[in-house]
Amino acid sequence: MNQIARFSDPGSVALAGGSVEVVSRREAVQCRHWANAFGSQAKDRRYYEIVEDTLHAEFTYRYFVIRQGTGDICGIQPFFVADLDLLHGTKGRIGRLTGLIRRYWPRLMRARTLVVGCAAGEGHIDGDDEIARCANARLLGAAIVKHARDLEVGVIVLKEFPAKYRSALERFVQNDFTRIPSLPNVKLNIEYSSFDEYMSRTLGPAMRRNLRRKFKTAENAAPIEMSIVDDVSSEIDEMYQLYLQVYDRSTMHFERLTKQYFCALGRRMGDKVRFFIWRQNGKIVGFISCILQGDTIHSEYLGLDYEVALDLHLYHYTFRDLINWGIAGGYKWIHSTSLNYDPKLHLRYQLDPIDLYVRHTSAIYNFVLRRILPWIEPTRYDKTLKKFANYDDIWAPKQPQ
Repeated sequence: MNQIARFSDPGSVALAGGSVEVVSRREAVQCRHWANAFGSQAKDRRYYEIVEDTLHAEFTYRYFVIRQGTGDICGIQPFFVADLDLLHGTKGRIGRLTGLIRRYWPRLMRARTLVVGCAAGEGHIDGDDEIARCANARLLGAAIVKHARDLEVGVIVLKEFPAKYRSALERFVQNDFTRIPSLPNVKLNIEYSSFDEYMSRTLGPAMRRNLRRKFKTAENAAPIEMSIVDDVSSEIDEMYQLYLQVYDRSTMHFERLTKQYFCALGRRMGDKVRFFIWRQNGKIVGFISCILQGDTIHSEYLGLDYEVALDLHLYHYTFRDLINWGIAGGYKWIHSTSLNYDPKLHLRYQLDPIDLYVRHTSAIYNFVLRRILPWIEPTRYDKTLKKFANYDDIWAPKQPQ
């Protein structure tokens, strides 16, 4: 069955070569296509379901169903509608200026926004192959503004789509969307025989000495033991407090995860989710949640006990353990999320750019918005990014891989 039994009639936009309609999750899951949607990604369709079930109850979650001219479903693209602050993360003079203006105009650059992608992670284009993904992007790009207006939305954002989609998403740029960089993810090649080989071939002498000193400090303390599980339901209370410690120390906040989110990851994606947990004297002092996909370990979220984390250099200690495990398992890459760029720079990560595509549904407002966006895009406030060897990839066009 590749058709949808209707529970609502949100409208459909007919296009040359296909159509795009808006449905609820209850409707989307009935079609055969949804069972395998995003199957080649670390975050497959189950991840989108988990996010909808456990995060941001204030968001309205919906799905674009993309049909070929024959009527068959060829793609399902999740999105959500929320009131968003478009000035989130602005700093310096612009941040001070907008803060002053908001004393008298509280709704400045706050808008009801349609966000295509995932509320907790990067976005991807659904489709069985590159040709299908390009075709789906073309159809969605032609229909999305009308759907946004029907939903009484002012701003449309394609959230954090990897740079490999720039060619496929060119249709959106042609349709008056502005592409700006989001804070990039990072990746690290770990095709080495050991952690020591990684250090000797990648890091400079000073960094190697620094890491060895940190590891020795940790090893001189009470033993730290690592365990790996795929379900943390029995330990979530203790682990969640460590996640909050890391979250609260961040100067820029995005989604705040819930206990239910971490538990659902293990229960519903246990075939590819792993939690690396470090204990000292029986107490959890750190953890990393990861998703395994192909030859890559996707390091997602970190929790640390800051009563001991700084003294024991737990960030680098857990990093070493994760790489050793990855090398032993034949993995080639560590992929990590944005922020905290300084240690990643010194550990020789590469930037893995992700983009935002933004447009206002009003042509007049969009004319103004596209001139403001380069001044408020998030990467301009992080000076560390410019030190990465491939910093230019944030802006440069990139063809599909």
